[in-house]
Amino acid sequence: MKAEIITSGTELLLGEITDVNTPYIAAQLAALGIDLYYTSAVGDNLERFTGVLKQAFERSDIIFITGGLGPTQGDITRNVIAGLMGEKLAVNEELKKEITAYFAGRGVDMPENNLRQATLIPSAEALHNVSGTAPGWWVEKSGKIIVSMPGPPGEMQDMWQKQVLPRLKARSGAVILSRTLKSWGLSEAKVDQLVSPFLSSSNPTLALYARQDGINLRITAKAATQEAVQKILRAREEEIRKILGENIWGVDEMTMEGEIGRLLGKKKLNLAVAESSTGGLLAYSLTGAVESRGFFRGGVVLPVDEVSAAAALKRAAEAREKFRAHVGLAIAGDYDSKRQSAGGRAFIAVDINGATGSTDVNYPGRLTQVARRIVNHALVFLINTLK
Repeated sequence: MKAEIITSGTELLLGEITDVNTPYIAAQLAALGIDLYYTSAVGDNLERFTGVLKQAFERSDIIFITGGLGPTQGDITRNVIAGLMGEKLAVNEELKKEITAYFAGRGVDMPENNLRQATLIPSAEALHNVSGTAPGWWVEKSGKIIVSMPGPPGEMQDMWQKQVLPRLKARSGAVILSRTLKSWGLSEAKVDQLVSPFLSSSNPTLALYARQDGINLRITAKAATQEAVQKILRAREEEIRKILGENIWGVDEMTMEGEIGRLLGKKKLNLAVAESSTGGLLAYSLTGAVESRGFFRGGVVLPVDEVSAAAALKRAAEAREKFRAHVGLAIAGDYDSKRQSAGGRAFIAVDINGATGSTDVNYPGRLTQVARRIVNHALVFLINTLK
């Protein structure tokens, strides 16, 4: 099944708002094993919108539209779909009652314009909106499907999870599940090279994504039963883990800080940090995660001094002793703004009750990028040390 996404709204083209709906739907489709071929944004112009939708209807099997379902004259998605289908809009009494009840429940008079949101065409089925006044549409005609949803992300995501996703799963006739492995320490090109034998597989599929927390590898499998699909996922995960080893630090929704908190709790340890060149980002990251916050004793931000393994080891021990913690984690680094590409060198050290280990990194990029990369490297180094 070939899919396409259209986002509607002139405000998108003017840069007044950021489109978060397309990435959300794209990720959902990938997890369902539905191929997304095209995405586009179009303003509130009837002719241009009609042209975009007509092209999508000709080349794709299922089209997802977000936005343009409000009560104003600029909300033209319903009119565009109706025109392309050659059908007339008519007020649906059930939708009218729902929208009227929504306003009555808030103690507000309903503007007459809101009746636009109660209209349907014969080939459309309403997708009810429990978070707002704009119902969505599920349209089927000529073997194609158009799914129209509200623009506000909260409303769209709620409608997707409660109404669109169950319909898509029911049509697949199979159980589809995904598993994401999170890696750090290897470039996207290197990961691609190492797992290349799996990238052409159709079941399970494997896709790579560069994220702030490293290179994510999402495995998606399809089978007739939950047990069968889990077996496929486990087998492919084991194969990838044999190749990437300790470069895989987590799975699915795990965070680095959360995994550190889990490991510290399991071993009944607590943590203190010392850092230079990262401006307190290491401490901030740990205090910002609920899972690790309870095991974090404190941290110090130091001026850039000696950049060496010895300096990092000394600071890790000093942080552990200063805050009376079991574990000390330190970064001794510097940012070289004089380099043509800029970048930063850092030594990372861990001290667990006197048992120590260290590593070094050298990342290119702007100061904020380098600081984030160094901190993430330190977090993964600690995760692997605690395992």
